[in-house]
Order: sequence, then C-alpha cells, then structure tokens
Amino acid sequence: MINAMPTRERRNQTDLTKFILLGFNDAPELQIFFFVIFLLIYTVTIAGNLLIVVLIACNQHLHTPMYFFLGNLSCLETFYSTTILPRMITAFLTGDRTIPLWACFLQYYFFGSLVGSECYLLAAMSYDRFLAICKPLRYSVFMDNTLCVQLMMTSCISCFLLNSVTTYLMSRLSFCGPHVLDHFFCDFTPVIMLACEDTQRMEFMAFFLSSLIAFVPFLLTLISYSLIIATILQIPSTTGRQKAFSTCSSHLTVVTVFYGTLVIVYMFPKSDTLKDLNKVFSVFYTVLTPIVNPIVYCLRNREVKEALNKLTSQLCNFFRETWILS
Repeated sequence: MINAMPTRERRNQTDLTKFILLGFNDAPELQIFFFVIFLLIYTVTIAGNLLIVVLIACNQHLHTPMYFFLGNLSCLETFYSTTILPRMITAFLTGDRTIPLWACFLQYYFFGSLVGSECYLLAAMSYDRFLAICKPLRYSVFMDNTLCVQLMMTSCISCFLLNSVTTYLMSRLSFCGPHVLDHFFCDFTPVIMLACEDTQRMEFMAFFLSSLIAFVPFLLTLISYSLIIATILQIPSTTGRQKAFSTCSSHLTVVTVFYGTLVIVYMFPKSDTLKDLNKVFSVFYTVLTPIVNPIVYCLRNREVKEALNKLTSQLCNFFRETWILS
C-alpha cells in the first residue's frame, strides 16, 4: 500500500495528535444497547477468567502443566480484553471516540503482544496434549514445571520484543489527515491506511514479524493436533478414543474459535464490501474469544467442574457458619 501525498500538500497539513475511533457509530440509536451488552461481556470475561485462576491456585489436584497453561491463558485474556473493552465501553456511554496517538500506539503494542503470547501459549498447550496422548509414558520426563515456566516466559518476552519493532515503525509514520479510524480499536491496517507516506517496506516488515508471532505457533499447533488425531484414530476401542479426545476437546474448541476468526479478519481481502464484516469478526476474536475460555473449560472439563463445586460448597458452608454465629 502506498499512501503518499505531494510534498507541498504535506507541508500545508498539520500533524495529527489524535485519532477518532469510528467503531459502531453508524448505529447511534444502539449505543446504549451496545454499552450494556459489552459491559456485561467484559464483566463476565473478567469474572470467568479470574475464577479459573482462583480454582487452579486453590485446588492441589489442578497443579499440573495443563492447568498451569490454562491459568496463564486466563490471565492473558483478562489483560488483552482490558486493553480494548474499557475504552470501547466508555465511548458508547460518553460519545467521546477520540484517542491520542500515543495511547493508540500503546493499545496496539499491548494488544498485539498479548495476542501473540496467546498464540504461543496455545501452541504450548497443544504440545502438552500431544505428549499426554502420544507419549504418555514419557510425559512426566518431558513436561515438568521448569519447562512450563520456560515456555511461558519465552513466548511472552519474544512477542513483546517482536511487536515493539512494529509499534516503533508505526509511531515513526507521518499522519496528516484524515484522522478517522474505521475500527473500534487501534489495529495495524486501519492505522497505516491514514499515513501520508510510503508504507510498503513497513508492511513487509510487519508481515514478517506477524508471521513469527502468529503463523509459526499456528503451524506448531496444527502439527501437534495432526499427530494427536492420528494417534486417537489408532486406538482400537471406542471408549478409549472418546476418553483420549475428551482430554483435548476443550483446548481444541478454544483454538478453533481463536484462529478461525483471526484467519477471517487478517487473511480475507480488504474491500469496502467486506469492511463491516471484518469489523464484526474482529469483535469475535477480541471480545468474544476471551469469554469462550472460561465457559468451555467450566462446562466441558470434569476436573474444573469438580473444583468449582468444591469451592462453591466451601463458600456456602462459610457463609452458613458466619450467619449462624452472627
């Protein structure tokens, strides 16, 4: 993409200091409805993911590599929901859609880094399921606490460093009008479309870095699940296949929803006819995916449900005893 303006015209323009996030402003009569819906989604997302973290921390039976990764996944989804939804909810309520350039770049940096970290974390979780199903006798040898921490730390540090390069290059662009972002958060493509200079080399660099952040872990996840499915199909009994598949079905559901919406948003052609559709699917992976994680694991994972029932019973007994004593 080349967004170039004649030199004289660029001199006559005033450098921008803020953007306007258009969001869903094409339906002003629904702003209060959107405010209520997204506030509810954000509340459930935070409460659900924090509940997962508390259950894992308080239950000794859940102190395993799989649940270590699940707890970190819940933390990541809590953080990256917070980079977008509070500002979005405030805009629905107040009507103020402006965002300073520095805040826009900061939002993109943290969101992109956290999403990239989630890509690698999902790959680590798929590798954990691969070892548990395909190499059960050697699982404890390969997957120990040290490796879990190393995988988590490496994925986060790498993604934050890689995305800092893209964010720095974006911040060096000249933005001299227009200043309206046709999106509900500061994503890469809508921002650079407003640049008034050649962005081809930057787009190539961003594509290379995003491939390292997203495509590499996606490929690793795909390989892991290909081997898992091949192993499950070789199990002779139906009961054995169902039991093996149940150990990874929750994670597979989360992976499918997450990468499915990412592919639709970033791989489909960018045209005016698909612009609104891309915005809708962006809501899926930025807003709805974080809420899928606690729902899927609480409803489909037996050990998490048992831990939840145990915690609920303990809280009921505590409040009952407190009420009796009072």
